[in-house]
Amino acid sequence: MNSSEFAVARSTTVVRESNKLIRNTYTLLSMTLLFSAFVAGISMTLNLPHPGLVITLVGYFGLLFLTAKLRNSIWGLPSVFALTGFMGLTLGPLLNAYLSLPNGTELVMTAMGMTGLIFLSLSAYAISSRKDFSYMGSFLLAGILVAFLAGLAAYFFSMPGLALGVSAMFVLLMCGLILYQTSAIVNGGETNYIMATVTLYVSIYNLFTSLLHLLGAFSGDD
Repeated sequence: MNSSEFAVARSTTVVRESNKLIRNTYTLLSMTLLFSAFVAGISMTLNLPHPGLVITLVGYFGLLFLTAKLRNSIWGLPSVFALTGFMGLTLGPLLNAYLSLPNGTELVMTAMGMTGLIFLSLSAYAISSRKDFSYMGSFLLAGILVAFLAGLAAYFFSMPGLALGVSAMFVLLMCGLILYQTSAIVNGGETNYIMATVTLYVSIYNLFTSLLHLLGAFSGDD
């Protein structure tokens, strides 16, 4: 096999592996979103109270760490569903709060529709263009850390204006994270479909809740 044939074979293998990773990631992502929605529905039906900020953060980061630890073992999948199910559990009370508003159903459906449209558009662009967005990694990490700390400050010091700004930041950051993670899947920067699924799920979750907050605020009901 000469060098040109080897290059073609190698390129074909890379594309095949990339397509397999995309297929596995989006299959698992669809399943986790459905499972999370199911758990959120149970939480809403039972009218469960929100677990609070501390339990939410401990549960989220604890399950995220566990998933990362088990990503290459058979226990990685149950861990993913535990994480996304827990996030669905925390989402239920939030949705009940918005649905209790006069135009709550419209707000939730609008946020859901916008989230779906943004995610599908950005993912389709990253996959079709195969553009490398790895350069965004450091910026996204710093931005998410700043937004997270600002969100804690807004919560503990009751600063609704800052909370609104944090939601706007998260919308932009999650859009960037979707491009970054999808690009990593396509271009070989991410080879583990479990971690790719978790990143995309968290992006969708934060994008949806941030849009819901912004829509509620601008409608005068938040």
